[in-house]
Amino acid sequence: MASIRRTLSPMYHDRAHENGGAHKGFTIGGSSSKHNSSQFLSYLTKLIGVTSDPKSSRRGPWRRPFYQFLVFFLLGFVLGLTPFGKMEDVNGSDRFSFEIKQPYVEERLDNNKKREEVAVDAVSFVAETETGKKEINFVPKKLIIVVTPTYNRAMQAYYLNRIAQTLRLVDSPVLWIVVEGNAASFETSEILRKTGVMYRHLVCKRNMTSIKDRGVHQRNTALEHIELHKLDGIVYFADDDNIYSLELFQSLRQIRRFGTWPVAMLAPSKNKAILEGPVCNGSQVIGWHTNEKSKRLRRFHVDMSGFAFNSTILWDPKRWRRPFTHPTRQLDTVKEGFQETTFIEQVVADESEMEGVPPACSRILNWHLHLDARDVPYPQGWAIQKNLQALITMK
Repeated sequence: MASIRRTLSPMYHDRAHENGGAHKGFTIGGSSSKHNSSQFLSYLTKLIGVTSDPKSSRRGPWRRPFYQFLVFFLLGFVLGLTPFGKMEDVNGSDRFSFEIKQPYVEERLDNNKKREEVAVDAVSFVAETETGKKEINFVPKKLIIVVTPTYNRAMQAYYLNRIAQTLRLVDSPVLWIVVEGNAASFETSEILRKTGVMYRHLVCKRNMTSIKDRGVHQRNTALEHIELHKLDGIVYFADDDNIYSLELFQSLRQIRRFGTWPVAMLAPSKNKAILEGPVCNGSQVIGWHTNEKSKRLRRFHVDMSGFAFNSTILWDPKRWRRPFTHPTRQLDTVKEGFQETTFIEQVVADESEMEGVPPACSRILNWHLHLDARDVPYPQGWAIQKNLQALITMK
């Protein structure tokens, strides 16, 4: 068993040893090797604080934990610098690439576990499993831009609420542009806020002297707004006094450039119905329905609510190769009843650029009924301030 010895005092340094050599430092031999190991062990025990000298323990209780902490800190620091991962040489163009490559780990999955792979792109979402394939195709829907000119009158609240109830049932996105003349009325704003439909309330600042010019300028205000903000969708002129089916708005998204369909309306005499619009062979327009002799001079026999077109025609004419350099607007210089045909002539050249909606144009999708009562006052704020007098009193 090795013992702990103290170093010799200086007075014994010149003392001769058994092997005849003077002691100078550490020597290699039988007894000297034991002496060297004992000296190293004594130095190590002193370093970590283990000593049998009672005086040394009095020097300070902080030395032992301090040296222990220093030894283990150096040991951890050396282990931390030891490279355990795999380093690859970087050459060529990858010299300045700061990419961390993790070591390859082979994963083994159970055969009974399902694997799901989801492929995502801008158009479709596809999910595949071992049990079968299920495809979910997502196609973004076109924006429907409904333009409605209106003015304050007795039936306005009824008309706006009726068309709003239809627009609420249409699949989004739908934008309802309502245009008033001169100033936005409080009554119209309150109606639009309560409809639950995304809308924009515009005001036409043009001086409108007649009813015919009023609708033309209001629609042109909406067209300027669409062109200014480059709204991308299908534009449809929907007057507030017409009746529309839900199928009509669902069919508008099928239109690529210009779509048209027949409209049922009452004759000015209110004693018969008139069908006005295209005659179609599939989706191709081959003729027109018209019963009025005065309208036979028109190029296209379409009602204002009987067509829709792509809004990019207004702000991207090069896409459609339009020959006109002026903006596409309705004209107030033509006779009443010719605003539709003069506007359509700016959008398409002939029937070959039109699409029949729905195919074969075999269904009536909206009705134009001239039932508005003119020059009838409406209560301010649509509220009756005084109760009506009872004609029959209760006994």
